[in-house]
Amino acid sequence: MPIRPFEQHIPRIHLTAYVDETALVVGDVEIGQDSSVWPMSVVRGDIQSIRIGARTSIQDGTIIHVTHDSRFCPGGQPTTIGNDVTVGHKVILHACTIEDFCLIGMGAIVMDKAIVPSRVTIGAGSVVPPGKVLESGFLYVGSPVKQIRLLNERELEFLEYSAQNYQRLKDRHRAMHVPSEATSAPTSVSPETPPPRTRTRRSTIPKRR
Repeated sequence: MPIRPFEQHIPRIHLTAYVDETALVVGDVEIGQDSSVWPMSVVRGDIQSIRIGARTSIQDGTIIHVTHDSRFCPGGQPTTIGNDVTVGHKVILHACTIEDFCLIGMGAIVMDKAIVPSRVTIGAGSVVPPGKVLESGFLYVGSPVKQIRLLNERELEFLEYSAQNYQRLKDRHRAMHVPSEATSAPTSVSPETPPPRTRTRRSTIPKRR
């Protein structure tokens, strides 16, 4: 089952979001409007919370996790991802903050309490070490990351384009798996309060295979 509770916590996923059937979303997780979680990704909010904003894509094989409450990290540390973020394939995001309109390149790692502010690109395979705070508007590359240069206008435009592109793509995937009436459903849903069912005669319901 790709979406499952942990103890008292149940994932809250917007009705317009897309979670691939091979992905796994567990526990105290929120996924916002028009966001997407792609094949083989893991979003595990068991010992702290994970918040994913709107129009953000979590691409194939990505792992998102958090840090537990201990004397080494009092209160624990959640992971927060903003709006219009592109998280590339096989990224690891651990107890960090990613703000709006960022691109996290394939295979990158962002560690505990690191902060990636809005409109930043992290190069593929790069590592953002624990507690590192980056500066908005720059390209960062390396392990550990180093600030390379300001993003140019085309690169800044691409950050918005990338988010929009994945929003369109997730709609194509949803169209293959989700009944069309779901697109007009309420703007949010929680497993504790499912939307009311509309009664329909049995003969008019197509069998799902």
